[in-house]
Amino acid sequence: MNENKKLKILLAAPRGFCAGVDRAIEIVKKSIKKYGAPVYVRHEIVHNKHVVDSLKKIGAIFVDELEEIKDKTRPVIFSAHGVPKSVPKKAAEYKMEYIDATCPLVSKVHKEAENLHKNNYHILLIGHQNHPEVIGTMGQLPDKSIDLIETLDDVKNFTKKNDKKVAYVTQTTLSVDDTKEIIEELKKKFPNIKEPKKEDICYATTNRQAAVKKIAKECEMFFVIGSRNSSNSVRLVEVASNSGCPNATLIHSESIIPFDKIATCNTIGISSGASAPEILVENFINDLKKKYSLKIEEVEIIKEEVTFKIPGKLN
Repeated sequence: MNENKKLKILLAAPRGFCAGVDRAIEIVKKSIKKYGAPVYVRHEIVHNKHVVDSLKKIGAIFVDELEEIKDKTRPVIFSAHGVPKSVPKKAAEYKMEYIDATCPLVSKVHKEAENLHKNNYHILLIGHQNHPEVIGTMGQLPDKSIDLIETLDDVKNFTKKNDKKVAYVTQTTLSVDDTKEIIEELKKKFPNIKEPKKEDICYATTNRQAAVKKIAKECEMFFVIGSRNSSNSVRLVEVASNSGCPNATLIHSESIIPFDKIATCNTIGISSGASAPEILVENFINDLKKKYSLKIEEVEIIKEEVTFKIPGKLN
């Protein structure tokens, strides 16, 4: 350890696992306990390599599509991001037992979209193209009844192709600030647009972004522990940058820690995405401990006490 170099760490809280991720991981573990191995999981259960690898070790097999499952007598779990309606339908055709680990807050958006569709609204989904959650939400409805809005340009270029009223829903893991801008533009374009009763961006995304925002401007560098395909982790990096930190970086499974840059800092910030286990934060801090004399201060903006029930058949 370099005794001379003191480094202050501001640790954002809340950070890491949210209730939906906790529930999804628990569903995989309990399914393996109940049905034995292997249990199949369609798509990464949550977007984190460490989590996926640890579940593989105890008997989970990850596939992209149900067709790849050789032994259809084995149960399959749908990931926390949610799936299009065609997936459980396909599982039923295969006579497969399936367990749905969709986050309840994503399911809420699915129900919302369905109700709007039934009430003759054309739906705009604010989200990121090709993200599994977006594919799942769009797949709740018939073709042409929902359009994706990703940017302010998409709002400008969108033209209604029918005389239906317009409503919007959003992906749960977006940047609160970016989404606000898009919603403002939508309201200018469609003053009567119907909005969700309660906003769709989930409590965990909102809290993690607010915690980063609170400390970012005090930090010369900011590190978010999370995977590259984790939407909420990537958003946290953007939030840190937009909130006044000159150098915000994602630390993923293949990252090399930039010790040379950290050596020039007095204060750094750390947070982690909703699918990143706390052990990864601890490992990162332990790596820093070998080089610097650390002073760690946790800055907690709110206590989270949300939990979600596991499906009854697994208990």
